[in-house]
Amino acid sequence: MFKLYTIEGKIEIPPFLFGQKKEVSARIILSEDYEGIITRDYGFVIAVVDVLNVGMGIIIPGNANTFHEVEFTILSFKPTVSEVVEGTVVEIVDFGSFVRLGPLDGLVHVSQICDDYISYEQVGNRFIGKETGKILEVNDQVRAKIIAVSLGTGRSGKLGLTMRQKFLGKDEWIKADIEEVYAEKETKQKEPNDKEDHT
Repeated sequence: MFKLYTIEGKIEIPPFLFGQKKEVSARIILSEDYEGIITRDYGFVIAVVDVLNVGMGIIIPGNANTFHEVEFTILSFKPTVSEVVEGTVVEIVDFGSFVRLGPLDGLVHVSQICDDYISYEQVGNRFIGKETGKILEVNDQVRAKIIAVSLGTGRSGKLGLTMRQKFLGKDEWIKADIEEVYAEKETKQKEPNDKEDHT
């Protein structure tokens, strides 16, 4: 899920940035320090959105930089377990498929692709369901559910995904699930009521 966070912190502004407004200098420093990193608290930081406040600079003897208290907002992608996400299949390997979810990729293990026996076809670089005939290829748009989140620090993070449940997977799989539900409802409505009194 994409979220906006307001953060308070401290920055050092070096002398070569003194010639512009401190808000502009702060944004340059904050962008270098935050954008593209992964933290446990905020997830994957996409961008520094706004610098809200830059405090008065403090000078420390022996250091040319000025030190400032700063308040700013960031936009981040913080995935949570059980969240349903949409993305594009960007790579298929024998053990699963990688799905691009905006700034991060998630892995759908071969056992989590669909509720069927799946085989990997190396020549076509795709997965095929034995009974359902479902096919998963690179560039397919899919809907998946997050089942595991492991966000380290720095630039590493892992997401585990599943598409085994109903209403997940490719659009055509989801449409088939919806049609199946409607067909079941119609069948139940047409069945005679067993509770009728026949006396």
